[in-house]
Amino acid sequence: MVVQPISSYRLASLQETMAQLSKEDCHIMAGGTDLMVQHKSPMGAPAHFDKPLVFIDHLTELRGIYQQNQDLHIGACSTYSELLEHPLIPNILKKAIREIAAPAIRNRGTLGGNICNASPAGDTLPLLYLYNAKIRLRSAKGERAAEIHDFIQGPRRVNRLKDEIVTEILLPDLQKDRTSLVFEKVANRRADAIAKVSFAGSIQVDEGQIHDARFAFGAVGPTIVRSKELEQKLRGEAFPLKGKVMDAILADYDRLIKPIDDQRSTALYRKTVALNLLRYFLETRGM
Repeated sequence: MVVQPISSYRLASLQETMAQLSKEDCHIMAGGTDLMVQHKSPMGAPAHFDKPLVFIDHLTELRGIYQQNQDLHIGACSTYSELLEHPLIPNILKKAIREIAAPAIRNRGTLGGNICNASPAGDTLPLLYLYNAKIRLRSAKGERAAEIHDFIQGPRRVNRLKDEIVTEILLPDLQKDRTSLVFEKVANRRADAIAKVSFAGSIQVDEGQIHDARFAFGAVGPTIVRSKELEQKLRGEAFPLKGKVMDAILADYDRLIKPIDDQRSTALYRKTVALNLLRYFLETRGM
């Protein structure tokens, strides 16, 4: 097998990298843990890429983690291992990260890569949807921000122009007082396995009433499933939920969740587990 050589770039700064992307359509390589798999060749042969590669994992402009006002800024090339060690990262997000693959992958994989891969089974995505994460992008032409639910459009499809780089992930909605949070991943193994179903939930109860409720489901649709309209129905409801209210919200999500059969699981199993996770969380508040 003849392997055709490809061009690759490892430029000194973000500015130079953006300039290169403005001139040439390239694959962007951060940790590479998803990209290398997507472009794998037969056993023993190097991965095959149809476009030049631009490496960005070394760019210091893409690795910072800091708080500004009420927003937590996470550099897109921050690795999972770096997130686990950083004191500003919420504990519930660290719980999800610990269930991603093996330590070697966590040392290479990045949060920006997990988002841009746009798999509905991505382990960090349900929590990022719950936090109303914003994706910051830059190009030689300027900068913009996108809500995560607008940025991710389907499996491996994101709203990123060819000359843009994801630079930061902003979390504007961090954990508040009297808020219960949960993340659950159902897979063949605790880690190093793709989720069959994942669930993130948060609920804020004050004086016996629900002030805020959010639920996000992974691997049960082409993108993460979250409905602000259904969440709004629970605001102002007495807690613990009455039987009729519980039955109604579960019925709403039964209609909303539309998983598929694949090699990892069946649609029926996924829907059953997703609804059971929601019910259990609402009954226990994640405790």
